[in-house]
Amino acid sequence: MVRTVDSKRLRPAAVADAVASVVQRGGTVIFPTDTVYGIGCDPVRGDAVEAIFALKGRPRHKPLALYFGSVAEMLEYAPENPVAAALAREFLPGPLTVIVRRPSYVNAFVTAGLPSLGLRVPGHDLCRQILERCGPLAATSANFSGEPAFDGTSVAGALPAADLRVDDGPTPLGVESTVIDISGEVALVVREGAISVAMLQHVVGRIERPKPPGASTGEPGASTGDR
Repeated sequence: MVRTVDSKRLRPAAVADAVASVVQRGGTVIFPTDTVYGIGCDPVRGDAVEAIFALKGRPRHKPLALYFGSVAEMLEYAPENPVAAALAREFLPGPLTVIVRRPSYVNAFVTAGLPSLGLRVPGHDLCRQILERCGPLAATSANFSGEPAFDGTSVAGALPAADLRVDDGPTPLGVESTVIDISGEVALVVREGAISVAMLQHVVGRIERPKPPGASTGEPGASTGDR
């Protein structure tokens, strides 16, 4: 049975401590963000990452992203990347996933072997307090693969059986993050969510859509799956 923590009955620090105790033991947690609920774990624990794939029924070619408590920490994973820095200044913390080249110190099992990595800094106070307490989490959306993302308004029983679930009620936005891939020569909008393409173009200029599966781009790219 999944243990549930009600954020309305505990101080944020106590919620963050409860999540940290599970993550540090190699467990999995469902937590609120600004967009939809996420399911995450310690990104250096291969067994925990594998558990997320198994719990969600997630295809092994779909990567997880890293979620951070601060923009400064996120940018440490995209050093000397002026486009990432510009996007962060404009939109983060907020509903944007930025895909960059995966640093060598991030385990390939987090990204399903892909050479790129998604980075998120949610604009949600409790979520960021959890992430600041735990360090970055390897995460994706907290739903069974192929099912709608969970925004806190539907039945929570239809969620993967993580070791801990933080109940914080409905998420502020209720839609998934926009995903932009800047790991290649041309920026690609992989998914348009809470932030529009037009808004991104004001920062990065030219943006393209990904080519259909099987088409060769000559660029790293990344499958975002359902994060």
